[in-house]
Amino acid sequence: MTDLNDAHAALLQLLHRKSVRFGDFTLASGAKSDFYVDCRVTTMDAIGARLIGELGWDLIQKAAAQQGVTVEAVGGLTMGADPVALAVAVASGREGAGGPLHAFAVRKTAKTHGLGRRIEGNFAAGQTVVVVDDVITTGGSTLQAIEAVQEEGGTVAFVMALVDREEGGRAAIEARGVPVYALATKSQLRALEA
Repeated sequence: MTDLNDAHAALLQLLHRKSVRFGDFTLASGAKSDFYVDCRVTTMDAIGARLIGELGWDLIQKAAAQQGVTVEAVGGLTMGADPVALAVAVASGREGAGGPLHAFAVRKTAKTHGLGRRIEGNFAAGQTVVVVDDVITTGGSTLQAIEAVQEEGGTVAFVMALVDREEGGRAAIEARGVPVYALATKSQLRALEA
């Protein structure tokens, strides 16, 4: 494993270089912003996926130990959460990593054909899971994933975000009793502009 401090610095640099944009943007929440983070170009980057996996798996192990819970799976609302969840699952499956932690994806709506699932992949009722997201702004997408997991009989131990935009999403999620951890924040990414 890489030195985690170096890995974190490398992830921030990669996010800043590939994902951060300044301009006039409308966010998923409908709010306007001069700061946009397109995490997909980092989460789907080979180096980005490796860094996210290593750092995310380390964060999940530490947070789970701190809370005294055993986490069985990781996932979130498709599509932003999918590469984050898979990167963490892959890192957890390395020999000697202490895993594996399997991944799942939450659909925005249940399928109307086949098995009609809302949650796809490695998820079963009764499991304790971590919900992940690429970016948290208002927390809406993350809360949607949390509600889907709970409706399907799962327990959400906590949330892990790649980027917390620090715009109220963390507070909205934590108000529902689910702690939030982030690998990067808007403040950290803005500081790289200096």
